[in-house]
Amino acid sequence: MVDDEVSVRRFLRAALPGSEFTLFEAENGHAALAAAAAVRPDIILQDLGLPDLDGVEVIKRIREWSQVPIIVLSVRDSDDDKVGALDAGADDYLIKPFSIAELQARIRVSLRRSLQQAPEPVYRCDDLEVDLPLRRVRLAGNEVLLTPTEYELLRLLVTHAGRVLTHSQILKQIWGAAHVEQQNVLRVTIRNLRQKIEQDPSRPYYIGTEVGVGYRLRSE
Repeated sequence: MVDDEVSVRRFLRAALPGSEFTLFEAENGHAALAAAAAVRPDIILQDLGLPDLDGVEVIKRIREWSQVPIIVLSVRDSDDDKVGALDAGADDYLIKPFSIAELQARIRVSLRRSLQQAPEPVYRCDDLEVDLPLRRVRLAGNEVLLTPTEYELLRLLVTHAGRVLTHSQILKQIWGAAHVEQQNVLRVTIRNLRQKIEQDPSRPYYIGTEVGVGYRLRSE
């Protein structure tokens, strides 16, 4: 837990049951880097507004040697701040104030994903099934026909289910680094994909939009 505010650390300490979590605290960026190396935590909850190092810089330094899940907890709510933290390597981003129930759900998703050496070969969520080895998509038992690009986009979301992927991360992976500014291409593909897998594409259930940031595939 990395936050320079004592009240926030006290709140999280009280909210997260001690029988389930062992909390290690750091009040600044340098202390967080030292603790991450010494303790090797299962997950890091981190503020961005630290007194010595910017939180994004802390994330970048940790990502140089570790893939530990990092959830940002911050009052910064601009799209640029969210995208910057996620592009730096954060797994998720929650804006203060947040509910403990939501934080616990995000923690469960991040920990479950980190324990997997590789994505599950078959993704299932309610009526949607994506069989990665067979490259087959089914909705309520019926096969869904996707274009190659639509499938690659869905496969990318499946392999990061529960995690926010930024526009630039998706564009770079699917279309290449030269296309990271072409968000209109991504929006069209997302719209077409939703038309095929969502019961109501105007109110998507599976592929959620993080406004101004990117997309997240439902994982539970």
